Amino acid sequence: MWDGGDAYERYVGRWSRPVAVEFLKWLDVPPGRTWLDVGCGTGALSETVLAHAEPASVTGVDPSAAFLELARQRVSGATFELGNAMDLGDRAVDVVVSGLVLTFVPDVPRAVAEFARVGAYVGSYLWDYTSGMQMMRLFWDAAKDVDPAAASEDEGLRFGEVSAPDPLRMFWRDAGLRDVEARAIVVPTVFRDFDDFWNPFEGGTGAAPAYAATLPAEQRGAIRDLLRSRLPQAGPIELTARAWAVRGSR
Repeated sequence: MWDGGDAYERYVGRWSRPVAVEFLKWLDVPPGRTWLDVGCGTGALSETVLAHAEPASVTGVDPSAAFLELARQRVSGATFELGNAMDLGDRAVDVVVSGLVLTFVPDVPRAVAEFARVGAYVGSYLWDYTSGMQMMRLFWDAAKDVDPAAASEDEGLRFGEVSAPDPLRMFWRDAGLRDVEARAIVVPTVFRDFDDFWNPFEGGTGAAPAYAATLPAEQRGAIRDLLRSRLPQAGPIELTARAWAVRGSR
């Protein structure tokens, strides 16, 4: 599910960048700090830190070698290494950030405890899969209408206990972090036309595209046609994406 860096960029990486900008404005970290981007993926958040936060250094870690290779190609000025959110080794930095990652970590409390152990200031954000990330919500609603078994894969049902402000505040406080705050970040997601909306779901990278790849062509086509009927018939298709952000310090 996480082997296609270019496919991920087309699917959701392009929308994570504007969220990252607003997230960093909210963190308001002074210049000259060392940063660790956990679950850096293709480098969207690391790139934004370099562009907006005047860091002393940026290191990104991710378990996907394919994502890291694309990050190295696209982002100059950061170091990218294989790494696991639940075991950050002997690192020590001023700021730990993590974008769109915790819902895919097997043990969230352990990961947040690691963030708090190695960083003095810790922030993260996750898509609001339940209702606020509209492109995904539209997909899963259509998928369940075509294939009731899709309910077991629906990110809104799977991740609702993590990607919401109250659980995020709890994880941060339980890790011993202070001055914990959470907020919503909403950005526009404008698609040129229906193909620009749909084609990334055919890419196989990410939870919804990976589910779509398991379906027979007939079922996948039925989901596509149902979505086409529910969206504007001519572009642009103007949606929004909401993420929940959290921050705290040691």
